[in-house]
Amino acid sequence: MKHSPGFLAIVNDSLSRVREISVEEVRDDMESSVDFALVDVREDSEWAASHATDAIHLGKGIIERDIETVIPEVDKKIVLYCGGGYRSALAADALQQMGYQSVFSLAGGWRAWKDASMPIDEVSDSEAPCRNTPTNSAFCFAVLRTPFSKLS
Repeated sequence: MKHSPGFLAIVNDSLSRVREISVEEVRDDMESSVDFALVDVREDSEWAASHATDAIHLGKGIIERDIETVIPEVDKKIVLYCGGGYRSALAADALQQMGYQSVFSLAGGWRAWKDASMPIDEVSDSEAPCRNTPTNSAFCFAVLRTPFSKLS
């Protein structure tokens, strides 16, 4: 996709303040059991097609509104990803302005994740009710991965 000059200008401005992290660094964190949140900031339809295993979904359109509820710890390491690393850079910049201290944008985004053969979840039909509920995406993520016996 060809991006407009204005969009690229604001992304580059954000990248002057945002730290990027490589897929290899995230892999190392995962293998070392580093405590961090992996957050997919893509659109609902992108998340619904597939997403990184153990990621939570807070689309770029709602992340500033919902982040303090989903991840209240401002010092927790947060890795954001989108399709190619542009939207995640913008979202990371916004979170830093909100006081989050350890926010990273995944360099290369979803494409880099897939190219590195990182773990991916395909969304099953049982998850379909959560596909179009952006305000409840983190809730759906948590509920769908909770054993039924623990929901009652």
